[in-house]
Amino acid sequence: MKGGELDGLAAVVTGSARNIGRAIALALAGSGAAVMVNARRSADEAEAVAEQIRKAGGRAAVRVADVADPDSAADLVHAAAAEFGRLDILVNNASVRREVAFADLDYAEWREVLATTLDGAYLCSRAAMPYLVASGSGAIVNIGGLSSHTGAANRAHVIAAKAGLAGLTRALAHDLAPHGITANCVAPGLIDTVRQGKEPSHHALHATLTGRRGTPEEIAALVRFLCGPDARYITGQTIHANGGVFMA
Repeated sequence: MKGGELDGLAAVVTGSARNIGRAIALALAGSGAAVMVNARRSADEAEAVAEQIRKAGGRAAVRVADVADPDSAADLVHAAAAEFGRLDILVNNASVRREVAFADLDYAEWREVLATTLDGAYLCSRAAMPYLVASGSGAIVNIGGLSSHTGAANRAHVIAAKAGLAGLTRALAHDLAPHGITANCVAPGLIDTVRQGKEPSHHALHATLTGRRGTPEEIAALVRFLCGPDARYITGQTIHANGGVFMA
């Protein structure tokens, strides 16, 4: 994979063993980036993504790490920089998305969701900052969500975490701009993915203007653009990709 817009760059994509994260890892690799594929537990799926990249001529490595853990998050980032000799791109995609009625939402579950989605983005971004500064064209992309802007029942923890990502993105844009680092948030909505549980109930409340759901590859294409040289004037933005369900 040579000659792409990300040729010579290196990326970490958290939660990239399946679905949107997997598509992002493949898209970045397809544009020339070396990619550290990450999963919290599913090592086999993560290795399958990395092997797909390698078979296409790209560079990839795998690190099983829980981004909610400070040591594991830092280890993931440092391992990528050691493996590839640099780090230019961080995509904070890892998330936990469960539905629980607020009356039944205990503190342990609240903390688990926020720890993975929001704390994980903070921890990885902090660890990545020295490498992104050295890059001269570093980029952070956080993966938000539709319901954090529309609201939804039974998702207080998920919505709080994803809304926090949008706020973190704006703060990072200010703090990191002097170092040449951009920070943006992509908020997907109604995407065809393989789910381990049932369909989120709030999906029934929305209908796209396009008449279909989006694909992980369409989200990945947007992330790839934000990581590339043509997006250096874009920072601090939450960009929605939802077929017209929500218009910011």
